[in-house]
Amino acid sequence: MENQKTTIPKWFWAVAIFSLLWNLMGVSSFYLQVSMTGEALKTLSLAEQELYNSYPLWTFIAFAFAVFGGIIGSVGLLMKKKWAKPAFIISLLAIIPQMIQNLFFTNAREVYGPGTEVMPILVIIFGVFLVWFSTFGIRKGWLK
Repeated sequence: MENQKTTIPKWFWAVAIFSLLWNLMGVSSFYLQVSMTGEALKTLSLAEQELYNSYPLWTFIAFAFAVFGGIIGSVGLLMKKKWAKPAFIISLLAIIPQMIQNLFFTNAREVYGPGTEVMPILVIIFGVFLVWFSTFGIRKGWLK
């Protein structure tokens, strides 16, 4: 019985690959945000410039933990490792305050209009899902 191999369903791999792609988009967004030059900032509207300059340093640090924790967790899923779960937990713990800041303590809605809440809410939901998914994978014996 101990040598019995656990078969991982194909949809697990689809979710793991989607997770990696999602988090790579997050890393790309993070890089674009933190590497924005003064010249690039000047191409934005005045309202966008003010919004960008209003973000406290801790939000950039949280953003880094969120996206790089997500990448590490996604790689863990692809490697079938249990450490994917703590990486996703770290990511989620960084996502939540960052998105709360963005949703409730900035004027992002006034700058970008209705629907601004959609992406932060999706990010939180997907972060929660990845913690759940890694827990599910551990319970099923897919992650060791």
